[in-house]
Amino acid sequence: MIRRLALCAALAAFPATAQDFGLSLPQGSRQLTERIRALDSYDLPTGVWANGAVPVRTLEGRVEKRSWRISVGSKTTLQILAPLRDQILEAGFDLLLDCAAQTCGGFDFRFATEVIPSPDMYVAVRDYRFLSAMRGDEALSLLVSRNPPDAYVQLVQVFPRSAPEAEDETVVAPAPVQPAPPIDMMGRLQTRGRVILSGLDFETGAGALGEGPFDTLGELAQILAADPALNLALVGHTDNVGSLESNIDLSRRRAEAVRDRLVEQYGIAPDRLQAQGAGYLAPIASNLTPEGRDANRRVEAVLLAPQP
Repeated sequence: MIRRLALCAALAAFPATAQDFGLSLPQGSRQLTERIRALDSYDLPTGVWANGAVPVRTLEGRVEKRSWRISVGSKTTLQILAPLRDQILEAGFDLLLDCAAQTCGGFDFRFATEVIPSPDMYVAVRDYRFLSAMRGDEALSLLVSRNPPDAYVQLVQVFPRSAPEAEDETVVAPAPVQPAPPIDMMGRLQTRGRVILSGLDFETGAGALGEGPFDTLGELAQILAADPALNLALVGHTDNVGSLESNIDLSRRRAEAVRDRLVEQYGIAPDRLQAQGAGYLAPIASNLTPEGRDANRRVEAVLLAPQP
């Protein structure tokens, strides 16, 4: 029996076929946008990038585009996509294409494929997964990518043209979330003496820093390059799962990994950066909730006094 998964219970004026299938996303998912045209066309990718193009099937009908942001921590794109793919298959769709970043075609595939504009969708060209599928005359595509600690999901659905033909219209609901204003990293260092280096990616329980690139490290490197007298301590922090000794060791190794990246990739002198670990001794949120534990797992840059 086909599962009926409610994606949006509102918009009752839309044809019933538009609500026949929707994805059930993880708890805590935040819908960023919903864009609907009663009559439009969509080039559904049916194969990977080859011979300078992505093979597509051009479809006409009702086109619905939605995107979400999900807090996923260290989950991979496959861990995010797999349960969504299971729902699609259970609903009776046949997969046309199911590929990961490099096998899809990497940069070329991503920019030959229709993507909802930023900030409502984010795609890392080396860390995304894509699938397309059809069920009779209905079609969909699913795009998943990560910008740790968040993931982004885009769903495009095409429903066959109904009779009588509906007037072309665009509905955007909810309103797109405006991007957060950029953090004034130097301002925070000067006024607070420290700043959280957001967006860093560590595997659970491991000290190695993800491949990146990480915007916060690039910005911090620029600040250090602009002021040769500036010295920082990089301080790692954890949640309270495990012993104090193991968490201090883990937090120190993560701080050292950040220092190494600044030295090796950005050319910052090692003697300008200290690396320390505080374990769970300086939380910024409650460790009684998953959200609080996520917030407590961080690396901070702390401004040091000028050398005499």
